[in-house]
This record gives sequence, structure tokens and C-alpha cells, in this order.
Amino acid sequence: MNMNKTLQDFGDYLKSSMENAVVSVTQDRGQLIVTCKKDQIAELLTYLRDDPSCLFKILLDVCGVDYPDREKRFEIVYHLQSLRLNQRIRVKVLCGETDIIPSVTAVFSSANWYERETWDLYGVMFSEHPDLRRLLTDYGFDGHPLRKDFPLTGNVEVRYDEEQKRVVYEPVKLTQAFRSFDFMSPWEGADYILPGDEKADKAIEGDR
Repeated sequence: MNMNKTLQDFGDYLKSSMENAVVSVTQDRGQLIVTCKKDQIAELLTYLRDDPSCLFKILLDVCGVDYPDREKRFEIVYHLQSLRLNQRIRVKVLCGETDIIPSVTAVFSSANWYERETWDLYGVMFSEHPDLRRLLTDYGFDGHPLRKDFPLTGNVEVRYDEEQKRVVYEPVKLTQAFRSFDFMSPWEGADYILPGDEKADKAIEGDR
């Protein structure tokens, strides 16, 4: 892949300026990707925001990525934009299930809901967050639905109980999960008469 010389120079500048925070610098699709030590993320984002050569004043997003086979299974990804440079940058922090990431709400106030969403959907904790509650799921929700090991059916189902006149939460019941269907693929056809088809055969014989 061709490396953008301008981005490469900027990446080298970051590595030399924030050597205690930056683990690695790479490029992907014309965008600089910086991997940061988790305990230095607030310091790095502050530098990217305030340094005259950076001025990444806008935090566009904070999100999570789950790689269950890795020792550090989660990547917390920060997307920033500099209007002065007309450039974007991606900052990543690698963490395990029990790791706690410092909140960057003191650096970018917009990180508040982004970090809440990441906690809600991936279960990654942020220290010193002013209000780390679930954001997209209900109170008392069991689990974190964007983890790769979260069951597709969820853990709880919701229904309206006519007798109790209220919404009730119950464990998921897959009533058809273990049914044994006795029919072959409709594209192949079965070598026996399917229920209901015997009527069609009699109708054809009558027409003859």
C-alpha cells in the first residue's frame, strides 16, 4: 500500500512528541491510525486538540470493536477531525474485558454519550465518567448486545401480560428450537406425499 508522505511525516511527529502515549502509527485508506496506551488516551487526545500542528477540535465518534480471539479483545476507537488541516485521524486503544479506560469527557464533552453507548453495547468501563449508565438498552438489560458472544435471541423476552395488565420480562423460550421438521427442501422435493398434496392428486385424476 502506498504511504501518504504527509501523513507519514505527521505520524512521525506524533510519535516523537507523544512517545509515552503512542504505541504505533499506521495508515489505512488515506487516514492516519494511532494506537495509544490506554492510560494515556486523555493526554493524547488533549495534545491532538491543542497542539498548533494538530488542532483536531472535533470528536466525531467513539465506538467499540470486538475481537473475541484476541487477548485484548476490544478496540476502543476515537475518530477526530481537524478543520484547520482538513484531515481526520483515528485513535485506537486495546483493552481486555476487565480493563477500565479513562474517560475523555473532560477533553471532549461530546464523549459523554459515546462512552455510555460503548459501555452499554460492549461492556467496556470508563473511569471518571460523570454518568455511566445504559443508553440504548433498557434498565436491567442482561448483557452487552454488540459482543460477538452475545446470543442472537438475547437473554430476555418482553411481552404484555393480559392478566397482570403490564409488560413482563421473561427468559427467552425458543419453542421451535428443537423441532424435527419432516420435509425436505422445496427445491429438491420429497419422495413421499406431503400433507395436503393427496388432494391435489385426486383433483388431477378427476379432471382426466
